Amino acid sequence: MTAGGHFVRALTFQGGHNTAVATLGLALLGVAAGVVGVYALLRKRSLLSDALAHAGLPGVAVAFLLALAIGAGARSMVALLIGAAAFGALAAASVQLLARVPRWKEDGAIAATLGVYFALGVVLLSFIQTLPTAEQSGLHTFIFGQAAAMSAADAWRIAGACALVAVVALAAQKEMRLVCFDPAFARAIGWSAGAIDALMLALIVLVSVLGMQSVGALLIVALLIIPAASARCWTDRAGVMLLVAASIGAASGWIGGALSASLPAMPTGPVVVCVAAACFIVSIVLAPRRGALAHALRRRRTNAAVARDHLYRAIYELEERTPTRAQPIPIEHLSAMRAWSPRHARRILNRAVRRGDAQRINGACALTDQGRAHAARLVRNHRLWEMYLITHADLAPGHVDRVADEVEHVLDQELVARLEAQLARDGLPTDTPQSPHHIQTPTTPSSPTSRSSPTYPT
Repeated sequence: MTAGGHFVRALTFQGGHNTAVATLGLALLGVAAGVVGVYALLRKRSLLSDALAHAGLPGVAVAFLLALAIGAGARSMVALLIGAAAFGALAAASVQLLARVPRWKEDGAIAATLGVYFALGVVLLSFIQTLPTAEQSGLHTFIFGQAAAMSAADAWRIAGACALVAVVALAAQKEMRLVCFDPAFARAIGWSAGAIDALMLALIVLVSVLGMQSVGALLIVALLIIPAASARCWTDRAGVMLLVAASIGAASGWIGGALSASLPAMPTGPVVVCVAAACFIVSIVLAPRRGALAHALRRRRTNAAVARDHLYRAIYELEERTPTRAQPIPIEHLSAMRAWSPRHARRILNRAVRRGDAQRINGACALTDQGRAHAARLVRNHRLWEMYLITHADLAPGHVDRVADEVEHVLDQELVARLEAQLARDGLPTDTPQSPHHIQTPTTPSSPTSRSSPTYPT
């Protein structure tokens, strides 16, 4: 059977008992990791999660050595996971203590803890490999994970942990959300932010320890954070983010476990993380609000609207200099006034023509009634804002055009009304005033005497 056939059978839980147990266990682990990862991400504890996951490795080694010394089952999974959890808690305490040292920041404490504990784990595992016993074989799988070694009991433990995480997340969601978004307010109303932080760390340690066997100490943090980061691209609501992160985590574990089962040479942890990374890439590209594609489309539409506004204002101000305000404006004059290339000017003009705001007349252009009304509003808003900046911000008349050029597109009716009221109190005109500075046009060369600039009170 081909690898594709094995993958389909594993994906549909038909690849054998062990494969079905491992795939189901990874999916449940993904659910728990996704939910806990949301709180770790919102609380800005992503790097701390990495340190706690790495700290579990020396815990596994120490638990193995202690069990071997007392003659108990050295490969007891329960004992190994208890050791990993104990060292995870010890690492969390180490970070808290180091962060209180003067001149130490929390990120430095986390980085130091991560490096020291993981180095200790590698040293202990290397020492264990030299022991004259066969029980040490397979301990290296705690680094990268091996789902094939998961038993039905392991799957039940993960299922229990998943249920525990779900119960805690639902029971304490209000408190954990508040601490994530505003810990100072949580303390002000009498809640113990430290206790809630400790609860979050306990959940992180629990998921990290359970994921060491299947995903590995190096990569379990990726299964914690990547689904949460992917969910953040799709929603702004914490409740929805929990559901999306849990779904992405479950899909990553399910598909990654099936891929790993169909490709035996591939370690489980990296495959699961690669599937999660693929979900993340899809999220950051295709998410409707935060995705790169949506952002590019919004920016393109905004740039096109701003360019059209500049076109309308340029035509209007050039028409102001014609005797009857009805003479078509040559396109090269628009290009020169806005410093556009002729091709760019024609492209913007074509869009305005399609919208019915402009028309072409024998190689020149003019505004339609609809376009002229829109241009008049733009010019008025632009000049009102210029007058306000000159009067109240003490800007020189020659320096206000660029500032007003950026603001005129976002002035709403309420703000325009406030501008009008303020300028009326200052005794300034509030209809479409004369430009407070010289406007450089192709037909009026650089001499400012071609048009006098009005004086406004300061």
